[in-house]
Amino acid sequence: RPQTVRSRRTRMHATQASVHRRCVDASNASGARAVAAAARGIGRARSLLFVNRRGGITTRSAAVMWPSTLVRLARRGKTVECASRAIGVRCAATQGGNGTGGGDGGASVRWLGGTPQNGSNGGGANAPRGQPQAPPMRGQPQVPPPPSPGAPAVRSNGGQAGYNRPAQAGNSARMAPAAATQKPGGAAAQSAVKSKNSNGQYFATPAPVVKRSKPEEEGEYAAPENTGPPGLRDAMMESGIVLQSYTPGQHRIICPTCNGGSTGERSLAVNIEDCGKRAQWMCHRANCEWTGGTDTSGRSRAPRGSDGAISNRRVAKPKLPAPEDLQRIGPGTMTPAAAKWAEMLKQRGISLETAERNGLAVQNLYSPASSGYVDALCFPYMRGGELINIKYRGPDKTFWQVKGAEKVLYGLDDIEGEEEVIIVEGEMDKLALEEAGFKNVVSVPDGAPGKVKDGPTPAPEEDKKYEYLWNCRAQLDSISRFVIATDSDGPGQALSEELARRLGKERCWRVKWPEDCKDANEALQKQGAEAVRECLTTAEGFPLRGLFRFSEFAPEIESYFNMSAANELRGVSSGWKNVDNHYRIVPGELTVVTGVPNSGKSEWVDALMCNLAVQHGWSFALCSLENKVHEHARKLVEKYVGEPWFEGKYSKAARMHPDTMRNGMRWLNEHFVLIRHEDDELPSVDWILGLARAAVLRHGIRGLLIDPYNELDHKRPHGQTETEYVSQMLTRIKRFAQHYDVHVWFVAHPRQLHNWKGEAPGLYDISGSAHFINKCDNGIVVHRNRDEKMGSLREVTINVQKVRNKVAGSIGDPKLEYNVSNGRYTDVV
Repeated sequence: RPQTVRSRRTRMHATQASVHRRCVDASNASGARAVAAAARGIGRARSLLFVNRRGGITTRSAAVMWPSTLVRLARRGKTVECASRAIGVRCAATQGGNGTGGGDGGASVRWLGGTPQNGSNGGGANAPRGQPQAPPMRGQPQVPPPPSPGAPAVRSNGGQAGYNRPAQAGNSARMAPAAATQKPGGAAAQSAVKSKNSNGQYFATPAPVVKRSKPEEEGEYAAPENTGPPGLRDAMMESGIVLQSYTPGQHRIICPTCNGGSTGERSLAVNIEDCGKRAQWMCHRANCEWTGGTDTSGRSRAPRGSDGAISNRRVAKPKLPAPEDLQRIGPGTMTPAAAKWAEMLKQRGISLETAERNGLAVQNLYSPASSGYVDALCFPYMRGGELINIKYRGPDKTFWQVKGAEKVLYGLDDIEGEEEVIIVEGEMDKLALEEAGFKNVVSVPDGAPGKVKDGPTPAPEEDKKYEYLWNCRAQLDSISRFVIATDSDGPGQALSEELARRLGKERCWRVKWPEDCKDANEALQKQGAEAVRECLTTAEGFPLRGLFRFSEFAPEIESYFNMSAANELRGVSSGWKNVDNHYRIVPGELTVVTGVPNSGKSEWVDALMCNLAVQHGWSFALCSLENKVHEHARKLVEKYVGEPWFEGKYSKAARMHPDTMRNGMRWLNEHFVLIRHEDDELPSVDWILGLARAAVLRHGIRGLLIDPYNELDHKRPHGQTETEYVSQMLTRIKRFAQHYDVHVWFVAHPRQLHNWKGEAPGLYDISGSAHFINKCDNGIVVHRNRDEKMGSLREVTINVQKVRNKVAGSIGDPKLEYNVSNGRYTDVV
């Protein structure tokens, strides 16, 4: 956000890493005014900008401003002090008019603690690191030095001549020919043998080298490290928009302008066009309505450091071979070295036409592994028809790449405009798949890791092992389907997992090779192209946590179809014939029980659990907050033995014998465990479910009772309604029930009923939310008759108002009779 510097020496914090600085020189001759600055970007970078007393600018961070901004200020006659010598060099170079002297305004650049650079010296006299001439500003073309005597004149459009891809149908030739190399004086090179390929193009192949010294070290240059063309991801990040995937279609995220309001609403709708290069967005919140759009046309990407700031470091210039050093492989005349490698390719099932289309060649060069010169097979890594890197394969199957070259995918130009891409582990596998008819294939440059790395996926700037994916994100972001066809061994499967983690598992499919084949090339050699096509067309979706097909549950589904009538999945008997016609207990379900006070809902659930324990051997965890422990024990033992605990008060029958009581307590101890809070604090649902999980593992419980809802601790986050809280609470309870195959009974009281005349309440009368009926599997209202005219006062109606599983029950109102002396229920005939 715009911030104004209030004094002549005030700092400005740029809180975001994608730093776009626009500094306006608002100082007068006396320096009384300060500088207004606008900063916008993404990240966590911190930069300091000072306005010195002379009205100039002091920067202590190389990332604080664009170099062009410093130059603009320097041209206006202000002193620019730089802690970064790289910025100082750039400013000095521009002030001096490309080394010719004559600055625009007598400007000077002073490194902090260093010597000022005047506009008259062009930045050459005191340039750091011993550079005789300062490098140009970013974005300004650099005039190439004149060729040294004897050097061949090579045509180039930003890459290596000889690898500039011709615009031909089908991209039949990967490498365009270089012009005939001329020696000084105009004579043609006598040491080169010209051969003509099928497209009528020439390829220079040198004669064998008799004597060579070790290769020279790569030079150093000041141009920024090339990271390829920018992707839509980079363009959108400039506006603060970060998506999980950048595939064409609609996306919803939190708006970076309004942050989705107080609720964090995903109000920003982002539409990526089918081409994957343009996007538009709009915030649907009425008090924001931020709109915009972006594309990747006409953009370039500057390299950035680990903190997201623009990097001005010098990088090693990759020393790519000249075209005349490469010996083509393809139909027609070839050198002996190329012919030897061509024979190896034929043995691997690769035709010369495929080799030529993919630019394969041979180069005689120094091999680090062999400590000598070898004829190595070259795999050219291209991007947009420009040579980016070369991977070499030595005769002893050793591999190395050009030092300092950018890492990209092999075959990157073959996936331009594709919606589906196949990724393989090696260059030979890519060639093998082309023989099987697939050209939309790329290969990773560095092979497979030993194992999957633990922990989260590193940030792009730290993900050095897989930097080739981030360097190619402009091509990969818009791909809708990746078929990962890596090797079937352990490292190959680890590579498959790592690629899927970075590309998005929802976009990835995995190929399974035949039993006797490790990779695509082996499958081509042993079983032919048809078998390779069969493997690719039957690729299976990469496993996603929580996403399944019904076929993955086929044994369970078939077992459910063939189960007997006594199987638990069809529900177990409640112990009452009348109730079984409408309600049977199925493990893994949630039953909500309600009723007006003193209607016997807790008594009926206790009796139901006793029946299940006796008839089916079930055990239970009880979180009954309204019952004291000794009172709850009395009720359960009475129901088990069928005799009253006491006599006189509520029963005229004789009380149970002490031995009977002890026998009942042993039974009670075997089938029930208690969940109780040991202090005066109210338990929460999460606390109860945590102990219930432990009870499943330790005691093997099959049922859980939570009685009642209004006795629990219901602290909810600020801004969350009770309806939202109840919905999330019931969801957690249901997940517990399904995961541990436990039936849960949740007792809830109805809200206060006005003008109540004795009728049974409904599930929508439960205090709190309608989600009690919406989310439960079974909804039951227990209602006791209070009118003698309507029947016995001991008659209880079990009103089954909701049954989700029609196999286990149906809606109805079976009736039971309650026995006061022992707490048991019997069917009403």
